[in-house]
Amino acid sequence: MEIISAEFVISNTDVHKCPESKLPEYAFIGRSNVGKSSLINMLTNRKALAMTSATPGKTMLINHFIVNKEWYLVDLPGYGFARRGKSGQDNIRTIIEDYILERENMTNLFLLIDSRLEPQKIDLEFMEWLGENGIPFSIIFTKADKVTSGKLKGSINQYLRKLREVWEELPPYFLSSSETRLGRPEILDYIDSINKGL
Repeated sequence: MEIISAEFVISNTDVHKCPESKLPEYAFIGRSNVGKSSLINMLTNRKALAMTSATPGKTMLINHFIVNKEWYLVDLPGYGFARRGKSGQDNIRTIIEDYILERENMTNLFLLIDSRLEPQKIDLEFMEWLGENGIPFSIIFTKADKVTSGKLKGSINQYLRKLREVWEELPPYFLSSSETRLGRPEILDYIDSINKGL
């Protein structure tokens, strides 16, 4: 898929204020500081479509971007950032859960995982929740350029082993790097293939 255009449409905290449209939506979510904004900018070929920040947990809103006038890319708040305090975390959780459970246009959720880390309880629990609610999702392992290829392979295999303990069938997964653009064609082709099947 070639990205011809990518434009910001709207930000909000309420799923009912999302664009009134029948276009498919592909949402991106991950723990704070997983590299979500950098990945979105890399996929869309825009330097600052999604705001990158040195401070984790800056995305507090549901952000809609329309791509090629054909589908929406949705940037969801990061989860699991302790410095927000209990009420802040609860607010974010509500925004995320309402969108994921109630937004009929959401075609696929891309869950971003830092490829440098061993499997994290919070990510595994989130995937379990997605499975329990029948939410279609894929995994994107980010920051693949930050580790050696051997360590990367070991890290991914460790994650897949952990997932096989719970899942009969593994979700699709991709390796990515915002620096080297690894994974860009595969992720965009995956979105394209889903769009063509709708």
